Amino acid sequence: MRDLKRPNAKLRAYQQLSDAGFTVFTPMVTRVSERNGKRIRETVPFIFDLLFVYSTRSDLDPVVDHMDTLQYRYVKGGGYCVPLVVRDCEMERFMAAVDSVRKPRYFRPSEIDAKMLGSEVRVICDGPLNGFQGRLLKIKGSGKKRLLIELPGLLVAAVEVEPDFIQLV
Repeated sequence: MRDLKRPNAKLRAYQQLSDAGFTVFTPMVTRVSERNGKRIRETVPFIFDLLFVYSTRSDLDPVVDHMDTLQYRYVKGGGYCVPLVVRDCEMERFMAAVDSVRKPRYFRPSEIDAKMLGSEVRVICDGPLNGFQGRLLKIKGSGKKRLLIELPGLLVAAVEVEPDFIQLV
């Protein structure tokens, strides 16, 4: 879904939807900003207008009609008014990967180029990332191994993985 409120709004759509009882996921990052001359650390959405809501269209339609700043995100070239839907298994996989680390790094798919893609690997451990398969992120000078987890066409998350738990595919 799309939240059309300004980034500095006091009550964002993901907060309103979660207060209304919907399951909402918004990729969050920590940023340092300045308020009243003081630097503060705050958690803000990575993409301000992006939120994922686990619900049916019949349950969401009354809420979208009521909130002027909330819209469906539509599939580009997918027909008239076809909302973008992420499969449950893909979303649960993405959320599990992001929740397994303290500081995930997010990228838009357009920011990832061929030079940044490393080897194809599988994670073998007893944690939430067990069995995950994907590409490693290559960043020059970084001593950490990061696995790329993608929501196709929307968002890519890089999560840290211990080198001991990586198996080449």
